[in-house]
Amino acid sequence: MGREEEAETQTSICKDAPNLLSFFVDTFVDFSVSGLFLLPTPPSLPPLPTRLPSPSRLIAVGDLHGDLDKTKQALRLAGLIDASDRYVGGSATVVQVGDVLDRGGDELKILYFLEKLKREAARSGGKIITMNGNHEIMNIEGDFRFVTKTALDEFRVWEQWFSVGNKMKGLCQGLETPTDPFKGVPMSFHGVKREFFDGFRARVAALRPNGPISSRFLSQNVTVLVVGDSLFVHGGLLPQHVDYGLERINEEVRDWINGSSGKFSPQYCRGRNAVVWLRKFSNEVAQNCDCATLEHVLKTVPGAKRMIMGHTIQTAGINGACENRAIRIDVGMSRGCGGGLPEVLEISKNSGLRILTSNPLYQNMGNAGLNVGKEELLIPAHGGLREVEVKA
Repeated sequence: MGREEEAETQTSICKDAPNLLSFFVDTFVDFSVSGLFLLPTPPSLPPLPTRLPSPSRLIAVGDLHGDLDKTKQALRLAGLIDASDRYVGGSATVVQVGDVLDRGGDELKILYFLEKLKREAARSGGKIITMNGNHEIMNIEGDFRFVTKTALDEFRVWEQWFSVGNKMKGLCQGLETPTDPFKGVPMSFHGVKREFFDGFRARVAALRPNGPISSRFLSQNVTVLVVGDSLFVHGGLLPQHVDYGLERINEEVRDWINGSSGKFSPQYCRGRNAVVWLRKFSNEVAQNCDCATLEHVLKTVPGAKRMIMGHTIQTAGINGACENRAIRIDVGMSRGCGGGLPEVLEISKNSGLRILTSNPLYQNMGNAGLNVGKEELLIPAHGGLREVEVKA
């Protein structure tokens, strides 16, 4: 190598030093917070389409609420991760219907873990899609009614490492001075004990619109999604939501999370009839569901045969109402929601549906069918898994 080439190489290395330092700092902070080494953040990708074709295998996972152990149990139940927590689901598409936040203390760890799996799945031709639930919307707006003390501690620790990372970046002249995420965040909070002020400040800074955590993780979420003949939403959709436009809803919520439209979410995300709050189709008593409205909504979404929802805990496990046009998958698996046994919904290419569960109630039933209700699912159990065949 000649002197000119050597000098050019040294110049290139020095030129790249700020970016290398930034990557090192980000990796250091990520590991300190989550215990995970994440690959470099991929270049900005276009938003996920609102409508996706039917995959060969589709898995739906309900509300997680800050419980990392139950999250991993559910994913293992579906054969998506191995004993070392690596993604092994191949080309499957996985939809998590929201409510990662609140009621538990592993919120950030779950967000990081799902981010890791998203990248691993993409390398295998798979997809892991996360959605907004009412608790994501609440936290971005600063509504912390369901936050636990351990969750505040988790965010306080995040703030400490994030601040260290920003100071490290500030030492390099080639790096842009990081934005202070605490700018405008109050030092105290009315009605909150002083001992929790630091955790509250960290949570506000991290999760408010355009905050470091909301913009990095939650802005990737969709609010409504159509995969093949299945319509996914956290709470439920009404005719006016479909008329407003599913793509428009996703775009506006994404823009709000990224800080373009103030503190509060769009109106269709607030109130009892909001897309993330609606319970008209998820009442545990099937006959109390508004099946006529559900049928109208499905007819206005081309190709949709069913609506798959979380939000309302189903103590009997995943089940269907309205002739299985409403599939309810929130089983309250988080320890903060009663500690229900994990269950996941699997949809095959030919629209066959089944429930996978570790519920011991179904372990010794052989191949016997179990009719669990006129409008619920026909359950033949096999070898410890509750497998539910649902007619399309």
